[in-house]
Amino acid sequence: MAMDTLPDDDAATVLRSGSAHVTAPILPDVVEEARRLVAAADEAGLRVRLIGGAAVRLHGGADFDPSFVREIRDIDLVTGKGDGRRAEAFLEAQGYVANRTFNAMHGARRLLFYDEGHGRQVDVFINTFEMCHVLPVGEHLDRDPLTIPLADLLMTKLQIVTLNAKDRSDAYAILLGHELGAGDAERIDAGRIAELCARDWGLYRTSQLNFERLLGALPESGLDDASRGLVAERIAGIVEAMERVPKSVKWKARARVGDRVRWYEEPDEVDQGGY
Repeated sequence: MAMDTLPDDDAATVLRSGSAHVTAPILPDVVEEARRLVAAADEAGLRVRLIGGAAVRLHGGADFDPSFVREIRDIDLVTGKGDGRRAEAFLEAQGYVANRTFNAMHGARRLLFYDEGHGRQVDVFINTFEMCHVLPVGEHLDRDPLTIPLADLLMTKLQIVTLNAKDRSDAYAILLGHELGAGDAERIDAGRIAELCARDWGLYRTSQLNFERLLGALPESGLDDASRGLVAERIAGIVEAMERVPKSVKWKARARVGDRVRWYEEPDEVDQGGY
């Protein structure tokens, strides 16, 4: 029976006991370990894709702008709806230690694991990425062999209400390194961003504010004039798509309320201890 047709209990048994899927130690290089995990999961019949700093770095490849190189401490993954138990069994088989308390409480939408040998954490988001806003990142896990699509990856940065230097750097790296366009894993689909923002005025508002912040911080970005111009041009293209897409009556009603009512959630800090 193919792995992707196994019930949860049978899949968990195979992933725990199948030594074929425990073929390599956890790698010391966090980006290469992230790549290894996605490949091992694919081999096991489990679809996971990367988000976070490792995903941004892998998309940059050899042309990654040195201005945006930063320390990547942890690995962030997304898996599909209903695949949480299989992901848990898979990561334990790969040598990761589960945070039992956190996973028991939040396992329907998020799981937490540790690489004790390298002092790293692995987050697994199940179908949705929930921080300041809810992003349906599990919708298109088949679009890229390693990561979620670039538009969704950029949105994981744009949904942050308080954008820090790390997330600003990642957003610049995506915008500088990739043209706008659909149907290509190395292009940013502005239509997808517009669609997501048309579903949720709050997400639209936070993204709008962050594009303004990104434009305002460009002079201090370390980029040359041509690169700054390219980032600004691509932001303008995405904003134009966001404004052009039709909005629902509900969206327009929430827009009239505006900033008078808080439009985002304050994400909880995840405890990195307490195995």
